Amino acid sequence: MDRRKSLKIIGGSVAGIAGLVLVDWKWQIVDRLTHSGFFSFDEEQLISAIADTFIPTGLPPKVPTPDAQPIGALSTGTDQFLIKLFEHCYEKEEQELIKAQLKSLKKSGFGDFSREEREKVLLALKSSEIEGENKFYSLMRSQTVNGFTTVKEVMADYRGYQVAPGFYHGCVDVLQT
Repeated sequence: MDRRKSLKIIGGSVAGIAGLVLVDWKWQIVDRLTHSGFFSFDEEQLISAIADTFIPTGLPPKVPTPDAQPIGALSTGTDQFLIKLFEHCYEKEEQELIKAQLKSLKKSGFGDFSREEREKVLLALKSSEIEGENKFYSLMRSQTVNGFTTVKEVMADYRGYQVAPGFYHGCVDVLQT
């Protein structure tokens, strides 16, 4: 084999691996700068953190088969469901409430907290005397649970749900007695 050709192949491989390592970092910056949508990039990250706090990876506690992966709100796309739901299906008043509460959570540094600290903050919203905080907590909790319990991974794989229960056996011989 030609030495120049070998060096080109090795150099290309090294450059490719280095590129793959840097791609994730680069795309996070590009996503933040070019993000367009109803929610800002930071607000979407907060919604994901809230969904992950309510239903962390590893739930349900008993996985149906030994080779099944533990699931959570983020692995099933529940956070993306919440983002689309709040953007397209809620009235302007609820959207403003959600944005205001996300803004206050961002100011408190909610996204950088550990899971235990996030749980404490959310429980404080639940027991708050301010109506908007209570409403935000109950809205986020109920819709996170709704989104998680209706995905295929939970309904079909965990609960054994079948769209059309029962079976149809077409060409079956009739037994005569």
